[in-house]
Amino acid sequence: MTRSALRPAGEAIREALLTCAPRDKAMAARAVARDWRLGRLVPDFSAAMPDAPGRPVTPELLPPGRMAKRGKAQSERGRVALWHALAHIEFVAIDLALDMAGRFGAIGGTALVSDFLAVAADEAMHFALLDRHLHTLGSHYGALPAHGGLWEAADATRGDLAARLAVVPMVLEARGLDVTPATLERVRASGDEAGARILERILDDEIRHVAVGVKHFVATAAQHGQAADSLWKTLVARHFRGSLKPPFNDSARFAAGLPRDWYAGVVP
Repeated sequence: MTRSALRPAGEAIREALLTCAPRDKAMAARAVARDWRLGRLVPDFSAAMPDAPGRPVTPELLPPGRMAKRGKAQSERGRVALWHALAHIEFVAIDLALDMAGRFGAIGGTALVSDFLAVAADEAMHFALLDRHLHTLGSHYGALPAHGGLWEAADATRGDLAARLAVVPMVLEARGLDVTPATLERVRASGDEAGARILERILDDEIRHVAVGVKHFVATAAQHGQAADSLWKTLVARHFRGSLKPPFNDSARFAAGLPRDWYAGVVP
């Protein structure tokens, strides 16, 4: 195959982003990551990324205030609600990683594209594991409403690579490092060892994902001649609507390159 016959990477990423069916999107993300890794895509990012990714008809997306309480994790309803919420987070994470690579590939370079397409493939695998676990509980992704605000951070930072890196991997994914250990403990205490192993795999991968974000954020800050820690605090205060609330998983954050003095008390 000649180079002129190879497909533009941006075009392939856009197509994956616009895929609606959950299983098809997961497969498309993994295919794009594989094709990029094998040199089947050229670093052409001229294709415009969509304002919003493709979404399936279900789940119904609701604002946070309309989301029902999950109930006790030990109950059947509570277990299904937990795994459905986790599956939705990973499903949206596929799009967040794809959009990072496609939207910012031209300015972030091929290393950023390689890293975030690999992240997209991981998120697709996480989603598949969680959806399969839902099926063992007699449910599936789309059976319940889901949080409709997870794409907001991507939309708010669509024009600024540093802001996107600061908020998505270094705040949203880092928050996963904080909450997953307690969830894993509850799941294991309930006797769901298969679910606990899934969460252990996700936690290990998310440490790497946050580290990828930190690496590219630090490089971007250096390119602009700014100190990474102060720039991160400025961008989080400007673009992140919430606050960074403890408890923090300091050891996991440190392993990902986020020292405590960066995030403790960033947003009052």
